[in-house]
Amino acid sequence: AMRLWPELPSFSNQMLRYQRRPAGLDHATGLPAHRAMPDAYVTAHHLRDMLNAAPVEQLLAWSREPGLLPRVPRGPHRGMAWAAVGLEAVRGLARERDPDVRFSAETELRRRGDQAAQAVARPGAPTLL
Repeated sequence: AMRLWPELPSFSNQMLRYQRRPAGLDHATGLPAHRAMPDAYVTAHHLRDMLNAAPVEQLLAWSREPGLLPRVPRGPHRGMAWAAVGLEAVRGLARERDPDVRFSAETELRRRGDQAAQAVARPGAPTLL
């Protein structure tokens, strides 16, 4: 969902439901939230929409990677798109312990063609997990 609909404010199952309003989703069948059957029902609608937006091979490839966050999730740059964050701040975020933040920052550095991206994400480099 983060890659297909990055403009959304949040990506939880229920938030996607309210923001996207998937076609065919019966409101009552999707309730109560956070119960197995209603959550599976809502998730099935999201999956159908994802499969209509991207090939299954792409969805599987994305699922093997950390989340590609569309915005910085915390700190002084919270809520900003990665492209709007200064280079040194992105380099700092590429050293975060959180794998989603680190992956997103490294992806932004590569997008910018920054040489630091290779230094941060070099094979065999120790991880900060």
